Amino acid sequence: MLKDIITESLPGVAVAVIRELNDTKDWEWNVYAINYSKAHLSGVLVSSKGYGWHEGEEVKTSTLRHFLDHLPPLSYIKIEPIQEDVFKLHNEYWMSYYAHETMYERKYIFEPNTIAIENLEVVSLVNELGILLD
Repeated sequence: MLKDIITESLPGVAVAVIRELNDTKDWEWNVYAINYSKAHLSGVLVSSKGYGWHEGEEVKTSTLRHFLDHLPPLSYIKIEPIQEDVFKLHNEYWMSYYAHETMYERKYIFEPNTIAIENLEVVSLVNELGILLD
């Protein structure tokens, strides 16, 4: 079964951290799964965790798992909010999904301190400022 999993993502499947205003007009950061491809993704599972070192101590966050029933072509969906205090860590998002009757998986890692205002660019399709890993 493991031999049937392709350990690369389809071209056009990405993860982004977006800075946006919430309902109370405060800035917040959210993580999105983005499907720039023309393939329909189903059974999307995203696992997230943070890890690294801070002030000489090893730091690990809880592992969170999110199941997204589907992600249509040329669409995006919010996975979770992300707190600024974990930006100093490696923030890992492991995504697996089915497309064209094949299971794919890929790990996306935001390196420490790369989620920062000075690194923001427009993330197309979402049309918001963020950091994109594709």
